[in-house]
Amino acid sequence: MQLRVSIGSDHRGVALKARLVKSLRQAGYEVFDAGTDQIEPVDYPDIAHLVACAVRDGMAERGILLCGTGIGMAIVANKYRGVRAAVCHDAVMAEISRRHNDANVLCLPADLIGQRPIEDWVLHWLATDFEGGRHERRVHKIHALEAGPESHTL
Repeated sequence: MQLRVSIGSDHRGVALKARLVKSLRQAGYEVFDAGTDQIEPVDYPDIAHLVACAVRDGMAERGILLCGTGIGMAIVANKYRGVRAAVCHDAVMAEISRRHNDANVLCLPADLIGQRPIEDWVLHWLATDFEGGRHERRVHKIHALEAGPESHTL
């Protein structure tokens, strides 16, 4: 079964998002485009909310978010239970975010990527499995923190 992917961007990531949507669909992924398609400014928390909810609620197994730096999108997405969003600037970071952190939302810095051909490493991120093992214990600690940091002891 091919993964369902929810993707969204603010106005800074519109062009890159269009490229990725096309590439993902050509690769056979079911893609939910959460917008925006306009270059007029929008607030990135609104878009991150849509994608994070899709992942949290099981409407998509993975999410991709784009803004100028990826940082704002990641901050918002990580507020949602079950979402592990990672800002990645290259293929190595993207792969490790999956293998070690079980990241399910990839946040991309559209202003820093520009015209670089990132489609291959985004597809690789989608195909990369979580390693588990020693990393599983750490991801379980992240889940425990979602109940509230005050309820967690190291």
